[in-house]
Amino acid sequence: MIRPGLTLLLWLAIAAMVIVNDVIGDTWIAMALSVRAVEWYKVLVPLPYVISMAIIHARRTTGPRWFEAALLAALLWPPSTAFVDYLYGRLTFGTGPAAFLDRFAFWWSAPYPLLMLALLVSPLLAGGALNQRQA
Repeated sequence: MIRPGLTLLLWLAIAAMVIVNDVIGDTWIAMALSVRAVEWYKVLVPLPYVISMAIIHARRTTGPRWFEAALLAALLWPPSTAFVDYLYGRLTFGTGPAAFLDRFAFWWSAPYPLLMLALLVSPLLAGGALNQRQA
């Protein structure tokens, strides 16, 4: 069953976690670690939370239309989370689009695409695993 309200609510939880984690990473953690380590911190800490939100989403949307529900989450969570993350940087530090797009620079091993990939893939994998086990 497709539940857009649930998808939005879980995304709000993910967005809040990412923003709080960014604030902690930019204030307390940044004083002790290098810039690259802080970037990895800002990606690795939310990953288990994203996966748990995807599992909750999969458990609540099981049924014949689980794929549509998982696809809705997979297509909405990454761009909207990236937009909220961009707004955080813009409003907090005054950074522009170029500075935000540098976070996607995988050629210098920027970890941010890993978070976006997890947001894209985790609802589909969790939904598929849960529905295959029940079938």
